[in-house]
Amino acid sequence: MNAIISASELASELAGDTPPVLLDIRWQLSVAKAAGEPAFDGRAEYAKGHLPGAVFIDLDAELAGHAGPGEGRHPLPDLADLGAVLRAAGVSADRDVVVYDGGQGWAAARAWWLLRWTGHPSVRVLDGGLAAWDGPLETSAPSPEPGTFEPAPGATGLLDADAAAALARSGLLLDARAAERYRGDVEPIDRVGGHIPGAVSAPTTENVAADGRFHSAAELADRFKSLGATGDPGQVGVYCGSGVSGAHEVLALAVAGIDAQLYVGSWSQWSSDESRPVATGPDPQ
Repeated sequence: MNAIISASELASELAGDTPPVLLDIRWQLSVAKAAGEPAFDGRAEYAKGHLPGAVFIDLDAELAGHAGPGEGRHPLPDLADLGAVLRAAGVSADRDVVVYDGGQGWAAARAWWLLRWTGHPSVRVLDGGLAAWDGPLETSAPSPEPGTFEPAPGATGLLDADAAAALARSGLLLDARAAERYRGDVEPIDRVGGHIPGAVSAPTTENVAADGRFHSAAELADRFKSLGATGDPGQVGVYCGSGVSGAHEVLALAVAGIDAQLYVGSWSQWSSDESRPVATGPDPQ
C-alpha cells in the first residue's frame, strides 16, 4: 500500500463501506515566539473544523514521551499509553488509518512512522494535509467505536545515537533540518549548531512542492540516489531536530521505494551530550 493518499482518493474511500480511521495531528514547532504571541493550539484549530469523523491526537502529549535529560525533545511515547490513545480513537489493526495535519506534513508523518513502527499494517498520510481537502468539515468531536490496536516495538526502523553515528560512516545518514542548521550557521533551539559527523544534508522541505504535496516517486528516487541512497536494506537513516521532520523524510523515502531508519532522539539528543562530536560547515566530514 502507498504511504500517502490524495484528497480525492480519501474522499472516495470515506464514501465507501469501510472508511478509514482519520487522525488529525495538527501541530507546529514553536521557535522563538514573539513576546505575547500565543502558541499554536492544534486542538483549538481542530475544533474550528476538521475532516468528518477525524479524532484529534496531540503530538507533544500523546505521540512523544516526557523529555527527560539526554532524551531529546520528542522521545518515544510509552507504548501502553500510546495504545490507549489510539484505541480510544478507533484504531484497529484490521482497519485502514489515514493521518493528516495542517499541511506541512511533519506531524502527520510522526504519527505515520509510530503506527508503522509499532505494527499497524495500513496507515497513510493525506498528501498536502488539510489544505488539500476541499470537502466538508465538521466542528463536533466524534465518538468512535473503540479500537483494538496493540502497539509493539518494531524489530527494525529505529536508531539510537551510537547506531546513527555508525551508519553515518558505513551507510547514509541524512540530516533533514534546514541547511543553515546543518552547517551550524544558526541554531535557534538546541545547545549547539552543526551536524553528526558523516551525515549528509538533505532538508525535508525539498521533498515537497510549494503546496506541501510530495514530489513524484520518480523525482524523490532521483533526489535520494543523488545523495547516496542505494536502496540496500538497513543502509539509510534519517535524523532532524527532535524526530518529527525526520519522520517526514522517512515518509518521502518510502514514497520513493526506499526503506529508512529514524534516529528519534535526533540533534536535540545528540547535541545535549557534550562528549559527542559535532561537525560544522557544508561537508559531512
